[in-house]
Amino acid sequence: MKNNVVIIFALVSLFISGCSSLGKGVTEAFLEKQEADDTRACEVWGEAFLGLKPHIQRNKGKMKVLMVHGVGDHQPGYATQFYEKLAQELKLSVTSKTHKNIQLSNPGYPDKELGNLRIIRYLNKDQSQELILYELTWSEITAKEKEVLAYDNSGQYSFRRAEINDLMKRFSNDTGPDPIIYLGESRKYILSAFAQSFCWMTVGDWDDLPTETQESCNTPNITSINNDQYAFVSHSLGSRITIDGLQRIATLLGEDSSKLNNHKWKNAKGIKEAFKKKVIPIYMMSNQLPMLQLGRKLPEVSGQEDLYCRESGEKYSQRMLAKTPIIAFSDPNDLLSYVIPQGFVEKYIDSRLCVDVTNININVAFVYDVFGIGKIANPMEAHIGYDTDDRVVALIAKGIGNEETSALVYGRCRWIETVE
Repeated sequence: MKNNVVIIFALVSLFISGCSSLGKGVTEAFLEKQEADDTRACEVWGEAFLGLKPHIQRNKGKMKVLMVHGVGDHQPGYATQFYEKLAQELKLSVTSKTHKNIQLSNPGYPDKELGNLRIIRYLNKDQSQELILYELTWSEITAKEKEVLAYDNSGQYSFRRAEINDLMKRFSNDTGPDPIIYLGESRKYILSAFAQSFCWMTVGDWDDLPTETQESCNTPNITSINNDQYAFVSHSLGSRITIDGLQRIATLLGEDSSKLNNHKWKNAKGIKEAFKKKVIPIYMMSNQLPMLQLGRKLPEVSGQEDLYCRESGEKYSQRMLAKTPIIAFSDPNDLLSYVIPQGFVEKYIDSRLCVDVTNININVAFVYDVFGIGKIANPMEAHIGYDTDDRVVALIAKGIGNEETSALVYGRCRWIETVE
């Protein structure tokens, strides 16, 4: 047994280092053979959903997608590979010559840098279809606080570790503090960055957006809200930020319209009514909502879905959105990912969002049979591999259970439809 553990640990080390030192040896060839026989699981549990495809016709308003990253330091442009794969799946082969860049700010925090919003668009050849993509980079908010651990990455300490352990420690120092920091003072700044990004999503068309600026968005555009379609794509902690951000907006919209007018919102009542008609899906990669709920207070309004989300409900007029579908992607070998269990939404998510959950159990990392000793998957790849997985991209682009659904999804994924 002890020898088996040693062998498995050695293989894990090889996965982390990329197996580069093995050349085309026996072990690498053995693993490549298993990758060629791709039997990775993909199981979809939930109702049919459309994906982005039906909403990219330009005569139906704009399809706008906001990406919210998870733990770790990120640079603007981090979502480029995902966006390019998404555009390819949607057959959008034309893009803008330059992206637009907004340094986020909020008059309530005049001295605080709130991160970056990078915007790019894709169109098809005759420009009859359009997708506008917004990429929020909020990690500069937490980067300053993580500097307290910088000494641990210095040569003074790092040389004392084994090479693999040093790589893992650096990764831990980069990613581990973010959920802790989010529970502190920086949370309000991160949520402000999300709210600002969402507000900028409602600012008309591509030509209405500034190219390079540092300014705040103060009032959502009611015409855009009525005409456009919105979606969020989030990863790990980004999913918690997205839900918290929407719950914060729901609380704001729950205020009296006169109070919203005092926030310099024009036509606050009209904005509230426009949002009530919207269905805004959240595609969550490496979903961590159950873990990140630990130790937190319950939302302001919970356990009242029938009152807020059914037309016959007595509080139906007080909902924030018509529906918030959550499509939660989880690799069971991702040590930081969780499915959303039955009853979680009712207790832990604001009822005014009218959330409906689809859980997708998907192996984004390959699972290897290690010479009969046991099966193993690279937990790192299982955590970060969602946005480059063709099945994940196809599900976001074209959904499941509709006429646009990708043949790849039907061929590689098992759909278990749920009903009331």
